[in-house]
Formats: sequence, structure tokens, C-alpha cells
Amino acid sequence: MNDIKKAANPFAIFVICIALSALMTGCVSLKEGVKIFEGTSTKDVEDARKNASVKVFNYGYDICYAKTEKLLQNLTSASIYAKTKDMIAIYYIDPDTTPVGVFFKAVDAAHTQVEVSSPSSPTKEYVAKVIFSGTAPKAAGSSIIKIRKPSAYSHGVMK
Repeated sequence: MNDIKKAANPFAIFVICIALSALMTGCVSLKEGVKIFEGTSTKDVEDARKNASVKVFNYGYDICYAKTEKLLQNLTSASIYAKTKDMIAIYYIDPDTTPVGVFFKAVDAAHTQVEVSSPSSPTKEYVAKVIFSGTAPKAAGSSIIKIRKPSAYSHGVMK
């Protein structure tokens, strides 16, 4: 019986040390680590927001969010992996898997600002072009093309 207590004691200390180190690094870090492991982290697209392509649409927030979500669902080689009330994150595969974040901000009751960000500039530009034009091509093959970054306050209407 004493041998079992001695064997369990170092294990208990190990578990306590791991728990304390996790608590000391903060819950946010632990939560983000789990998201990274699951493949649902949006940290990369959030960090890339400083270089986002931006456009203001002539739609209220809810309509703009719904239209964009539908467009992304119809986008070939894309899969929505995370959603919040102000962001939709997708993985775009062409040929590599690249995260893209689409962020929404109500400007007023009739206008919504949409930001498209990604660690990959060509992928960000392609997805921005799809969203900003309001059309999702379904053609096979590579669809990443070069476009120039839209003006931060250009207005548009999705189809």
C-alpha cells in the first residue's frame, strides 16, 4: 500500500504543476491553444486585419452578413470553420489551405463595412473580389488572381 502512495505522489505533483502553469499563462492562451489544435483558431486572420481589404456596402448589418455567408457557402474550395456575430472565417483551398477572415461592422442602419483578411495576400484579394463583386465562381482550377486593394470607403451593392 505504501508503494502505491509513493508512486501516486509524484504523479499528483506533476498534475498540479501542469494545472498551475496553465492557470498562470492565462485562460486565453489555453483556450487559443485548444482552438489551434482543433483547427478553429482565428488568430491568424485577426492579426492580418491591419492589411485587410475593406468595402462599405449599402446593406444593413444582418442582410450583409447573411448575403456574405451565403456567398461563402457557394464558393468552390472554401469551407466555413468559425463564425461569431461579427466574423466568418473560412479555409480556402487553392492549392494550399489558407485561412481567410471576413469581419463585419455596422456603419449605420443602412451600411455595413466588410473587411477581408488573410495571411496570404493573393487569397485575401481573391476572396475580397468575390465578396465585393457579389458573385462566387464555381469553375474548376486555380481561381486566385491579382487585383488592387479597394478604397477603404468605397461603396458597393452585392447582387
